[in-house]
Amino acid sequence: MSFSSTKDWKYGRLVGLAAILSAVVLQGCSSTISSSSSAAYAALTEPQKLKHMTSDQRSQWIRDRAVEARPQPQQFDYASIYAAQNDGGTPIVAFDYTKMNPRFLRQQVKYYGPERVGTIVVDARRRHLYLVQPNGMAMRYGIAVGKEGHAWTGNSVLQWKTKWPTWTPPAEMIARKPELQKYADGLKGSPANPLGARAMYLFQGGRDTLYRIHGTDKPHSIGKAASSGCFRMINQDVIDLYERVGTKGRVMVRDYFDESLVSSR
Repeated sequence: MSFSSTKDWKYGRLVGLAAILSAVVLQGCSSTISSSSSAAYAALTEPQKLKHMTSDQRSQWIRDRAVEARPQPQQFDYASIYAAQNDGGTPIVAFDYTKMNPRFLRQQVKYYGPERVGTIVVDARRRHLYLVQPNGMAMRYGIAVGKEGHAWTGNSVLQWKTKWPTWTPPAEMIARKPELQKYADGLKGSPANPLGARAMYLFQGGRDTLYRIHGTDKPHSIGKAASSGCFRMINQDVIDLYERVGTKGRVMVRDYFDESLVSSR
């Protein structure tokens, strides 16, 4: 073998070795790596795999692991949760959930938004209210929102809450509906009260917005633009929310809500 051919042979071996090393370093990122390289990559520990990833791949890997760690959403027995009940001596009639669009019934979902636990997020357009829970979950309820011209969006604080609230129509409502003048001093809480079994009062900068999250004596209005600005809930649902949420929590009312932030699976 001549000197020249020996040199070419050595060069060829070096090129071959370089190709093999490149395949090892880039394994997991290329779709053309050999099965043996794939097996070697699969055998690596998670920290070792992270070292071979780009920053984007590492971020995606972390997000995927966080998603996998979330529990499966709780399943509800609707016949039970919407049954008639006695609420401290006040009767609440059963809600016929079979006549309601299922998307407006109470559900627990996986939630990928940035809001802290305890925040209420209202999707005014799709008629949903979310209570952000620990472990990347949220409780979702169907709501009714204000009629066109009376809707409101913005951030507020749940200043206080009460059971079987007294309903006092604001002056603006009485001006629109003079027949409500008889309730100017307030209508005590009862199953026939428009505020239903519970009310949560929304404030901005320490001032009452006059908007409420409350129950209703017309549960089949849920999913519609049917109230004068407030956010109605089925009585059984507003009681459930009342027990889960504290005062001084943030309430974010959105006209646009990214539905990709939610998964029921």
